[in-house]
Amino acid sequence: MRNIMTVDVEDWFQVGAFESTIKRSDWARLEHRVARNCDIVLGIFEDAGVKATFFTLGWVADHYPRLIRRIADAGHEIASHGWDHRRVFQMTQAEFEADLSRSRQAIEQASGIPVLGYRAPSFSIDHRTLWAHQTLAAQGYAYSSSVAPIHHDHYGWPDSPRFAWQPVSGSTMREVPITTAHLFGRRVAAGGGGFFRLMPYAMFHSLVTQVNRVDRQPAIFYFHPWEIDPNQPRVSGAPFKSRLRHYLNLNQMGGKLRRLLADFEWGRMDEALMTPLAQVAA
Repeated sequence: MRNIMTVDVEDWFQVGAFESTIKRSDWARLEHRVARNCDIVLGIFEDAGVKATFFTLGWVADHYPRLIRRIADAGHEIASHGWDHRRVFQMTQAEFEADLSRSRQAIEQASGIPVLGYRAPSFSIDHRTLWAHQTLAAQGYAYSSSVAPIHHDHYGWPDSPRFAWQPVSGSTMREVPITTAHLFGRRVAAGGGGFFRLMPYAMFHSLVTQVNRVDRQPAIFYFHPWEIDPNQPRVSGAPFKSRLRHYLNLNQMGGKLRRLLADFEWGRMDEALMTPLAQVAA
């Protein structure tokens, strides 16, 4: 089964873990490492023969248009991650509409290709923002991958479907949630990020295998370019829990990622949309 490989393109200082510590007004003076890290990721994908979907901040596309073109020219899909990693539930509907339009314009101008997909920063579409899917459908997005159907202290919509579904009546737009699996009778995150860095590789491998063989569904995996960068600057003023989540096992990520790419088949999100919904729905 072909699984879906995705990258959330943001720099180390733009993450949710540091949103209360690093001001957006300070971003310009900080060391930017996103282009360097993305080029490393592109090399890893090239070595593995994998094409992926890159959910990109409009801010990154605006500052590094040549990077976005390199990603597109390498055969990867470019999708939107919003403008500057502001969570959807922190915006009004009007602000969300403006955020979508601004980021899409910057990303399409940089990449030269249409943007079909969207991923909310920190999976921040949930029961509080039911209008978000309607807004995405109205703006012509083909899919969203913005829901985490789990309990989490920063995000989560545990009552939502685990697999692809149509959130807007009369629209073909799909919500493709990040992957969850079952472990010791509990639903757990199995989509990547910090969970991938935390878990022993054999355990994560078994969860992806469970989703493929038991649920008969593709796994949706995500990570960030900063996760393969153990030498990034340290933010000493952030809460301990935030620092633990962000820096945990960064030095192991590259090797684990290469192993994951070799052990399963991976492809782009837009390619998965060619699968009839009846075969991918919960």
